Amino acid sequence: MAGSRNKGNPGLMGWIDDRFPATALWEDHLAKYYAPRNFNFWYFFGSLALLALVNQIVTGIWLTMSYNPSAEGAFASVEYIMRDVEYGWLLRYLHSTGASAFFVVVYLHMFRGMMYGSYQKPRELVWLFGMTIYLALMAEAFMGYLLPWGQMSYWGAQVIVSLFGAIPVIGEDLQQWIRGDYLISGITLNRFFALHVIALPIVILGLVVLHIIALHEVGSNNPDGVDIKEKKDENGVPLDGIPFHPYYTVKDIVGVVVFLFVFCFVVFFFPEGGGYFLEKPNFEPANPLKTPEHIAPVWYFTPFYAILRAITFPLFGLDAKFWGVVAMGAAIAILFVLPWLDRSPVRSMRYKGWYSKTALLIFAVCFVILGILGAIPATPGRTLVAQICTALYFAYFILMPWYTSKEKTSPVPERVTG
Repeated sequence: MAGSRNKGNPGLMGWIDDRFPATALWEDHLAKYYAPRNFNFWYFFGSLALLALVNQIVTGIWLTMSYNPSAEGAFASVEYIMRDVEYGWLLRYLHSTGASAFFVVVYLHMFRGMMYGSYQKPRELVWLFGMTIYLALMAEAFMGYLLPWGQMSYWGAQVIVSLFGAIPVIGEDLQQWIRGDYLISGITLNRFFALHVIALPIVILGLVVLHIIALHEVGSNNPDGVDIKEKKDENGVPLDGIPFHPYYTVKDIVGVVVFLFVFCFVVFFFPEGGGYFLEKPNFEPANPLKTPEHIAPVWYFTPFYAILRAITFPLFGLDAKFWGVVAMGAAIAILFVLPWLDRSPVRSMRYKGWYSKTALLIFAVCFVILGILGAIPATPGRTLVAQICTALYFAYFILMPWYTSKEKTSPVPERVTG
């Protein structure tokens, strides 16, 4: 067993190691976990995602101490936090801005995985755990979105929950089951609060642990996509590997400092993010009798919301709303099967052909355009652009088995290039 390596050590740590593998865990996951020596800028975002998660949990705990999860008191309690609780405004802004920061680093972390082929064998399970974390984060963010009980919170939740009504046969019952009532009410708020502060954080933390364990079992990928475990010295240490601690822990501190500088600048000077982090209608209490002029989800949901709205035509006797929900769900679900769609003999985009490079560039541009379109009112012209981008979004995945197997790739070096 791993802990037996440190049995019999003197002092306090020896006493602990005899009962818990503290030193073994430290060595396996930090001091003697050998990571490729050519990590670059893109490898900051995994640790930054962990930092953002800690921020959300810590600030969330403090916010719940003054929050009232009821239809009568939710909005007033948020105002109380902002105005009367000492540093309550800071905690609230750290949490609301932190949610957006979390999705920024997660999207960049996912893009890095797609760019360097970090989902390919033997890291399929790492990718699946990561995508499940992403799915849980979306659920967590949606549940938390309702809690301020402002106009956009209320009507945004109303729109999203109503989408489940488009599912044939079970839609209406499923919609009512999610709400716990015939409409969004205090019951919905209370159950979303319970899921947001207890159930989903536990699930996310468990998945993060599994994600890290799976990653450290197979080893980290790198910009060259070269497996460093294949070249080792006489002591079994990878020739192109360096201990994660202290080398990458120190390097990550640089990324953390830069991230915190930008993050704090936004928190103190632009906490509402121009209406994208905290929408203007959300500064009004929820009113079931008054609909906001334009209802849109938070920016990190808007690419998928744009895909939903892009489907404007019925098929096979089912209305456009149903197919919009299907397309939105498929846009997320297809990411899970990415490891089995890529047939390229190389991992990294550095050595793939121009088909893959062009396809990834088009995919990224379309994702950004869909995000913009989902945040603004639909017009016939914008809907057409959204339909084109939606088609290109799915084409990236559907055509991947073809273009990754047909393109000409460059030779991959036997060792990392630095």
